[in-house]
Amino acid sequence: MTRFPKFALAATLALATVACQDPVDKAAKARIFSPEDPPKVVASAAEKLPPEDVADNPRVARRILSMDAAEVTERLGPHTFKATVSYEWTGAPGTVTTRLNETRTFRAGPGGVSGDFHGVLENSRDQGLEVMRVGGKVYARNRYGTFRQRLRDRGIAERTRTELTGAIRDLDALFRGRLQLSPQGTVTHEGRTAWRYNVTLGPEGNTGTTPTVLPALAEPKGGRDDTTRRRLAFFENRTPKSLSGEVLVDTETSVVLKTRLDGRITVPANDAGGAAELRMVLESALSEIGQDPKLQPPENFLPDADKPQGIADALDRFGIPRNKPEGTTGPGAAQPADEPADEEGN
Repeated sequence: MTRFPKFALAATLALATVACQDPVDKAAKARIFSPEDPPKVVASAAEKLPPEDVADNPRVARRILSMDAAEVTERLGPHTFKATVSYEWTGAPGTVTTRLNETRTFRAGPGGVSGDFHGVLENSRDQGLEVMRVGGKVYARNRYGTFRQRLRDRGIAERTRTELTGAIRDLDALFRGRLQLSPQGTVTHEGRTAWRYNVTLGPEGNTGTTPTVLPALAEPKGGRDDTTRRRLAFFENRTPKSLSGEVLVDTETSVVLKTRLDGRITVPANDAGGAAELRMVLESALSEIGQDPKLQPPENFLPDADKPQGIADALDRFGIPRNKPEGTTGPGAAQPADEPADEEGN
């Protein structure tokens, strides 16, 4: 009677041993108990991008020109980024020229992708925004507003960081990836050795990136409005005409240290509007490399709010009571309904 339980126990252990030797189970256990992968940005920052290959390798050129601010911080450490971008739209003779100038400032503290940072965007039309992330807490405001803590706007700080520092990436995209770089030796910027490249408008061809296939746009029932039609016509029909300038790339980290670009794009006349030309000028530079800006949260800020009060909040601000006091009547007050007549005449 005692031999059967011992035999059953031995058989169970044998089966368990065989199961543990199954390669599928081993692979699953390896995945479950393996260390957590580092953030994608950290892995990208570890990739070697030889700056001397920028002119001959489109993939390396696109990686360096489109490098995200988080990866720049991982590679370079604390720094300050400043850029000015100007846009000038010129239409047919007799039309008004439209100009817009932007100023972008970004300061990154230590800590890599998870570190503190402060970004400011302002333009010549008195518009702008300001975002800070200090100690893991995010604060934001418009140009003339008061800071408000943003506890639930997940990703707002990271998106702003990417957009503020992505001017050269955006310009490269507008010019359909046709920035052609020619090496001109090395120079010194902020005490660092950098490769200097002259920029010209290159031919259409391999940009080193994989084209993104997007689904067809949904057509509104009433048709597209004029503004949307003009924007789509620009992106679909734009033709780069000229581009010049220079780019400095750090020899140690492959980060773009300084940029000066001046280019023109034309759009032929189409159903959405007449012919037009866009001139875009970009100047950017990194400074204070390796210096901790020692960012501090704003002294005064509003707490996060579930939902703005909207109209009621505006009424309070101007001292207008939300409800009429009891017992008062006015033009907007409800009048009491007449009592129904007594059917019996009493």
